[in-house]
Amino acid sequence: MPYLVREHLFIGNIGDAADILQNGSNKITHILSVLSSESISFFSEWRSGISIPCKEIRKVYSGDSGSKDVPHDMPKSALSPDKLLYSLEHAGKDLKIVRMAVPLRDMESENLLDHLDVCLDFIEDSRKEGSVLVHCFAGVSRSAAIITAYLMKCEQLPLEDAIESLKQSCESVGPNDGFLEQLKMFERMGFKVDRASSIYKRFRLKVLGDSYNRGEQIDGSKFGADPGLPAGTVSSNAEASPGIQASPTRAFRCKKCRRVMALQENILDHVPGEGESCFDWHKRRGGNPFRRPGDEECSSIFVEPLRWMKTVEEGGLEGKLTCSHCEARLGYFNWSGIQCSCGSWITPAFQLHKSRVDISTI
Repeated sequence: MPYLVREHLFIGNIGDAADILQNGSNKITHILSVLSSESISFFSEWRSGISIPCKEIRKVYSGDSGSKDVPHDMPKSALSPDKLLYSLEHAGKDLKIVRMAVPLRDMESENLLDHLDVCLDFIEDSRKEGSVLVHCFAGVSRSAAIITAYLMKCEQLPLEDAIESLKQSCESVGPNDGFLEQLKMFERMGFKVDRASSIYKRFRLKVLGDSYNRGEQIDGSKFGADPGLPAGTVSSNAEASPGIQASPTRAFRCKKCRRVMALQENILDHVPGEGESCFDWHKRRGGNPFRRPGDEECSSIFVEPLRWMKTVEEGGLEGKLTCSHCEARLGYFNWSGIQCSCGSWITPAFQLHKSRVDISTI
């Protein structure tokens, strides 16, 4: 049977959900299903003889900019535009249960972060209207990760405290290591998925790198906007607030022709000396032992992949980055990573040499 986590909030497994959908419930009015398939047929595939009626309300995909759940001005998600974000339906006995189904596998490489907003909003709305069961297959990892995030956000709890609180209701919970890493990011972003933060951008780049390593086609639709084009010369935050004057932002221009190649919001920050350099004894203290405080150590900046990077879109493992206007060499990219002069290892890496760009304010 489901475990009560908070008032009007339960956690359970596929058996708990199947029982409620087949027989009804005087407590549960909403179900959040987090399974490898969003289809209601997953229940009959799990156990023959189960037949659960349903009536679709809507399906929402990551690229549905017109949906109220996916604002048109939201910075780019790590999910592919054709990825199903969730389906919503009336289901079960007399179609009385409102069921949101989120397709998510229990794998460390799975993208949990980009599903959190819709899941947490659904839980919150469902608790106001009735009671909600959050379930996955075993009720251990996926459902626990989502409820942990919900407790973190609503009660401002650090990750460890939220999990311990959940274990007081259900001892068996244990999100996989990949989900835990993403929940740590969620905490560092202030209990929200802030797609403008460097934390999220690094995560998005890692997801893109994983896709490349799996042999998937990386096309320009997954890259950031070209800031050198007229529509891209204003930051996404400014575009999201019409009528509000944009605050100045740093722009990185090709030193030869002055074309804008990147904005400050495209930069991916890194901690000096982190990464594979930790295994090099002469780099463990951050590179040059004679560096004085205040010296600039990084000779490059690292950015997210942008749409002017045609050599990246062509699919090579590594190559030069050249200005799309004058073809001056600006830097280098490598999906396997590049070590910064500070000792930090960036993977994947899209590197612009500071000696090849000028910095201005726009």
